[in-house]
Amino acid sequence: MKMITKISAIGLCLVFAAGVAFAQLHPETMIMMRKAACDVSSLNMARIRAMVDFNPASFNKKEVIAAANVIAAIANSDMLSLYGPGTEKDVGAQKTNVKPEFFQQRDKVKKLVLANIKEANKLQKVARTGDVKAINMQLSKVTNSCDACHVLYKKD
Repeated sequence: MKMITKISAIGLCLVFAAGVAFAQLHPETMIMMRKAACDVSSLNMARIRAMVDFNPASFNKKEVIAAANVIAAIANSDMLSLYGPGTEKDVGAQKTNVKPEFFQQRDKVKKLVLANIKEANKLQKVARTGDVKAINMQLSKVTNSCDACHVLYKKD
């Protein structure tokens, strides 16, 4: 678990290192960074799922809180900025999995992103309670909020 925590922290640092400079990044870099952020978020959701759903005997409140903090930080990191001009198509070695509609329906996308932020922030709060059932339920809401965007805008 310590290695997973380190990997998550590194990924999170990469996301935040760009800060407001996202828009100044090369499109290839933006695609790479958004994939990394989603991978780190997914990894942390899997960490929590393993403890609250698949193997409750392994539950570790500290680890769940750490994973929830990473998920919330990524959700709140202005990920939309990584979908700038030029990232709607493959660039260099980076292949995009985003459908063109994503870039044409920004208002709808923003609503989905705000819903994800809300659910991720709530997961962060619920994780602190240590209530396995509540954490599991909230994690499902976070997962559903991710899936809502992926179903509409992620290429098969």
